[in-house]
Amino acid sequence: MSDLYVSWADYHQKIEQLAVQIYESGWQFNQIVCLAKGGLRVGDILARIYDVPLAILATTSYGGKNNQTRGSITFGADLTKTTANLGSHVLLVDDLVDSGVTLQKTLPWLDRRYGFYIEEVRTAVLWYKDCSVIKPDYYVDYLPDNPWIHQPFEQYESQSIQDFAASYASVS
Repeated sequence: MSDLYVSWADYHQKIEQLAVQIYESGWQFNQIVCLAKGGLRVGDILARIYDVPLAILATTSYGGKNNQTRGSITFGADLTKTTANLGSHVLLVDDLVDSGVTLQKTLPWLDRRYGFYIEEVRTAVLWYKDCSVIKPDYYVDYLPDNPWIHQPFEQYESQSIQDFAASYASVS
């Protein structure tokens, strides 16, 4: 399959579809944990739709040219959250599962650090690739051909602040 290009409108529609799918499942959760950077926007919008607290776990596993080279996974030291404790029913959110290793390794990470509070964790993503080692509980699109997904915010990874300064200097 060729690369998959996603517009902002498509991206937001996928998040809304994911929200409806979770709703229709009947599962009740009281906390969202999103994996940043990719899952940050997804988690933010879902937290607003469901009106539940959002916690953020910074992770990284891609780098190199155009951030398309998979490397080792790095986790932040802790969750960033605005509540004293983590919720008991956690929706773990990312934008996609590619290899699935990040999502798979986050589950024991959460259990080791917050297992005392957590009764159940379910996972949700927009795109589930066939090559993933883990199947998320909720997903919008299953991609059997494992395309590279070009998301609408990627333009910011190839532009520098100097590019923006130059373009806005000519407007002033």
